[in-house]
Amino acid sequence: MNSNRLKLARYPLLLSLAMALGNAQAAPDMVVVGYGGAGQKAQDVAFFQPFSALDQSKLIQSEYNGEMVRIKVMVDTGNVDWDVVQIEGPDLMRGCEEGMYERLDWTQLGHAAQLIPEAAQACGSAALVWSVAIAYDTDKLAQAPASWADFWNVEKIPGKRGLRKRAVYNLEFALLADGVKVEDVYQVLGTPEGVNRAFAKLTELKPHIQWWEAGAQPAQWLAAGDVVMTSTYSGRIAAAAQGGSHLGLVWPGSLYGMDYWAIIKGSRHVDQAMRFIAFANQPDAQVKYVQQIPYGPTNTEAAARLDASLARWVPTAPQNLKGALSMDVGFWVDHGEELEERFNAWASK
Repeated sequence: MNSNRLKLARYPLLLSLAMALGNAQAAPDMVVVGYGGAGQKAQDVAFFQPFSALDQSKLIQSEYNGEMVRIKVMVDTGNVDWDVVQIEGPDLMRGCEEGMYERLDWTQLGHAAQLIPEAAQACGSAALVWSVAIAYDTDKLAQAPASWADFWNVEKIPGKRGLRKRAVYNLEFALLADGVKVEDVYQVLGTPEGVNRAFAKLTELKPHIQWWEAGAQPAQWLAAGDVVMTSTYSGRIAAAAQGGSHLGLVWPGSLYGMDYWAIIKGSRHVDQAMRFIAFANQPDAQVKYVQQIPYGPTNTEAAARLDASLARWVPTAPQNLKGALSMDVGFWVDHGEELEERFNAWASK
């Protein structure tokens, strides 16, 4: 038994599935799709390369911006070119209900008890805890923003603002900017009046918005001076700051949730994909990931191993959760489609 097989023996699922795959006819390589940028570079170092070496299999990377329609077309036509995708919670739940993803067998995957609550889902395994917060260049703003009310105040802080081109996140931020308390956001947003209120607040800021679609854009725009502040995934800004960039984050009012690994229905590499997810759930792999980019680990053992200097950057650090809003996945599963349609129509005007 070679050294890789000995390592695999520590994880029964990885070993059994590796042996099964070894006896199967070779197929085109498994494709894993993420959101690109610094986040995917970190995944390459912590997950993709080590898994391929351990599993003695090939893995092709691709990236996207979370477009569910691309996955739906693959499933509907049976022409599934991707295998594993990184996806946000509401899109995972909605896609699982519609049969777009393979259901995971957690009795085989294992380690569910080590994961944080809501990480082990029927069709997905949480990849990371993210946070969307306000970011700004500390060298370019004499007065730092402290809230979404400041983000909306173009007289106090003139200049363009970056926001993601989707309803999700922005409706929550608009209500926070309009004075709604964190604990009341989804109660208000759950009413027609609350939705109208959020869109009205967005309309106030619309002339000053520069829409981002790829997660790498906010940090690039800040560096170029294209925007004075922007919503952004916290890990990308934290990584840039650790690298010497003078970028700051505003944690109060941030929105946090989880991204998941899911296997597209009809994948030709389900066994390999299951082995990959099992590997990515290991505490050693997750610690290595957080060392590359400070998103929150989903394995509780990994979280316990982070040193204090690194832990302070992750969304789940106690000081960063103060005043933060937890995404209501159920709300977006129930209302996401209609709100995204309304948002797209509003943004196009």
